[in-house]
Amino acid sequence: MNALRFKWLSAIAFTNIYVIWGLTFIAISFGLDGFPPFVLSGLRFLVAGLILISYLLAKGEKALNRINWRKNAITGMLVLTGGTGLVGWGEQYVSAAEASIAIATGPFWFIAIDRKNWRKYFSDKWIPIGLLLGFSGLLLFLGGSVLHSQASSASGNIRIIAFIVLALSSISWVLGSLYSKNNAADQSTLMNIAQQLIVAGIAAFLIASFRSEWQEFSLAQVPLHSWLGLLFLVFFGSVVAYLSYIWLLSVKPAALVSTHTYINPIVTVLAGWIISRQAINPKQLSGLLIILTGVLLTNTTKYFKLSRRKKVKFRRAIAATAQLGRVYHPIHQLPPATSLH
Repeated sequence: MNALRFKWLSAIAFTNIYVIWGLTFIAISFGLDGFPPFVLSGLRFLVAGLILISYLLAKGEKALNRINWRKNAITGMLVLTGGTGLVGWGEQYVSAAEASIAIATGPFWFIAIDRKNWRKYFSDKWIPIGLLLGFSGLLLFLGGSVLHSQASSASGNIRIIAFIVLALSSISWVLGSLYSKNNAADQSTLMNIAQQLIVAGIAAFLIASFRSEWQEFSLAQVPLHSWLGLLFLVFFGSVVAYLSYIWLLSVKPAALVSTHTYINPIVTVLAGWIISRQAINPKQLSGLLIILTGVLLTNTTKYFKLSRRKKVKFRRAIAATAQLGRVYHPIHQLPPATSLH
C-alpha cells in the first residue's frame, strides 16, 4: 500500500469511528424504545455477523479454524458484548450524551493496561499531555452539559450504578481491543469481524435469556424509529465503523485509536441538538474545544516526525543532486586554471 493511499484510508477510518460511533449512542436510545438492551445488542451483532460471513463464504473464504474462532470469540465478547452491550443497558438510565462521556475514559484505560507500551507512551510528552487535557475538557463538558442538569425519571442510585457499569464497559472494550491487537487471527480482517460479531450476538442473546428480556417485548409493538435505530447499528455501527476500528488497531497505536472516545460525545451532543433543538451553552463549547485540542496534541509528535522525515528526504535529494552535478557537470571536467603569478 503506497503512502498516499494509506493516509487517505487512515483518515476515512478515523472519520468513521469518530462520527458513526458518536451517532450510535443516539441510535441505541432509539432502539431501546422498542427493544430490551441485550436483545437489541444481540440482533445488532448477529445480523451484521451473518451478513458478513455469508458474503465471505460465497466468495470462497473458509471459517473452520478453531483457533481463529477462539481468538475472535474472546475479542467479540470483550469488545462487543461487554464493551457495547453494557452501554445499551446503561442508556436505560442515563442520556446518550452522558453515556458517551462516561466511557470516554478509554484512552486512560488503554495507557494503564497496555504496560508493554508504557515506555513509548511516556517518552512522548505530548501524548499524556493531550490525554490529560482531553480529560479536563470532558469534565468541563460534563459540568456544563444541559443534559447533566436535567431532571431524570431514574433514581439517583440506579444512575450511579449505570455510570459504574459504563466505566466497566470501557474497561472491557480496552481489554478486548488490546487482546485483538496482540492476538490477531491469521485470516482476513472481514472474517475476523464476522466471527466476532456472531459470537458477540449469541452471547448477548444468552444474557437476554438469563435476564428474561425475551418475555418483556413484542416485535409487533416495536415502533418504526426503533427499527431504524437497529438498522443503523447493524450496517454502520457494527460493520463500517467496527471494520475501521479493527483495521486502525492493526496499523496505529491503541491509545491513539482510542481518542474516538473524546470525539464521540461531541457528535452525540450535536446530533441530539439537531434532533431535539437542545441548546449548547458556552461552558459546553469550551469543553468541546479543549477536547479537540487534546486529541490534536496526541498526534503532534507523529506529524512532526513525519515532517522531519520529509525534510530529511528532501535534503538528501538536494545533496544527491548536487553531488551528481559536481561529478558530471562539464565545468568540473576542465583542467585547473594556471596561476598568473
